[in-house]
Amino acid sequence: MTLPIGFVVDLDPKTRLVDGGRALLGGAPTTHLLRLTPRARALFSGRTLRVRDAASALLAERLLELAIAHPRIDELPPIEDARCTYVIPVRDRPQQLERLLASILPGSEVIVVDDASEDPRSVAAVAARHDARLIVLPRNLGPAGARNAGLRAVRTPFVAFVDSDVVLDKDTVPTLLRHFADPRTAAAVPRITGLRTPESRTWLGRYESARSSLDLGERPASVRPGSYVSWVSTACLVARVSAIGDGFDERMRVGEDVDFVWRTVAAGRRVRFEPSVAAAHEHRARLRPWFLRKAEYGTGAHPLAVRHPQSVAPAVFAPWSAAITVTLLAQRRWSVPLAAAIGGVTAYRISRKLDIEDSAAVALRLTAGGAASALLQTGALLTRHWWPVTAVAATIFPRVRRAAALAAVADVVLEYARGGVELDPVRYAAARRLDDIAYGAGVWFSAIRGRSAAALRPQLKPVSSRRKEVSRRAARPADSSSSHSS
Repeated sequence: MTLPIGFVVDLDPKTRLVDGGRALLGGAPTTHLLRLTPRARALFSGRTLRVRDAASALLAERLLELAIAHPRIDELPPIEDARCTYVIPVRDRPQQLERLLASILPGSEVIVVDDASEDPRSVAAVAARHDARLIVLPRNLGPAGARNAGLRAVRTPFVAFVDSDVVLDKDTVPTLLRHFADPRTAAAVPRITGLRTPESRTWLGRYESARSSLDLGERPASVRPGSYVSWVSTACLVARVSAIGDGFDERMRVGEDVDFVWRTVAAGRRVRFEPSVAAAHEHRARLRPWFLRKAEYGTGAHPLAVRHPQSVAPAVFAPWSAAITVTLLAQRRWSVPLAAAIGGVTAYRISRKLDIEDSAAVALRLTAGGAASALLQTGALLTRHWWPVTAVAATIFPRVRRAAALAAVADVVLEYARGGVELDPVRYAAARRLDDIAYGAGVWFSAIRGRSAAALRPQLKPVSSRRKEVSRRAARPADSSSSHSS
């Protein structure tokens, strides 16, 4: 599968030109150093690469595969057959369904799947008003089963799964369809933002607007386990029908969207997160349903651990970053000097592997970034995934109390530093801790019920020092090679 002529990619915002412009440093989940020959560098216009021939197609494919670059959505060539069917699973909620159907472009093919509503006539009336095809399920199958029932009725090349509590912008689905100019792309999703409603102005509503579990930020991504966008919600997802097989695992009532994405990626396909367009989701904003929904999210952890044991770890550490974390958690006089020494040795080893100009400065930035990531993950473990253990240990050990308090305060400070929070720090902090308690409780409940701690165990991932050379076929047009580090 080759990228078509006219396909355009831009370097990821965090990809850096190093070694005097002779190499690219970036990627996810692993940081890669991609060396470029003069011929390869000549294919770029600034930070943009346009596919014009076989050489540029191979280089663009390499950049996409390493997540060093992403498609420039507004310049992608149109696909030949962009026919798409909307599949909307719903159980009651006729008002939300009415609102969603009104936001879909007129003339679109729409299938509403009634997942055993208590008042099916109301759902049927809404579907009829909008000329949507209605499929009524005799018993409740859950989101996965309802989506699959609709998928089996789709006769177009593409399908858009949209939840009934979502409102679409007119450009959302048409824009996502442009990603399928890449023949390896199986699915694409927009950014999920909060829908403005009277309830969204409550303190929980404002918290969700700033820190929704479904809002994955402003940075485009190739979705894959361990990356900065490792999963996406199917509140709105456009997929290539021929690439998704039978769809979702109907045995899963929670986490079926994460499982779907990870299986798709494991099959060698790409899933794109495109934040330039959005779908507005009506978040729960009343305490009890909001809390229960967060806990429900957590209960998907164990089923995912069974299906994807290498992808579900709550934190991933390299040995050196784990050593720094443990050293600082000890809170001794020697902790900071020893952590600095470990970081220094790590930076020195990385700089020797890079073999580029200013390798020491680049290595220091990589090491500092890795250490910061490890500390943030540790804070999340203490306050979210492991909070029951933290709560008990904090009553006994002052060091645990200090570490947990620092993690909780840092979490709020960093969120305010990013901006966009329309809630005072006290209520924001309260909502954040309730969020952590609910989700963590769900994780522990699923782990106990499944009699496995797999969803609670961090992963220690050794750093590979082996240099990976690009195959001769790929090297011929671009003559590039890559190495990688944590």
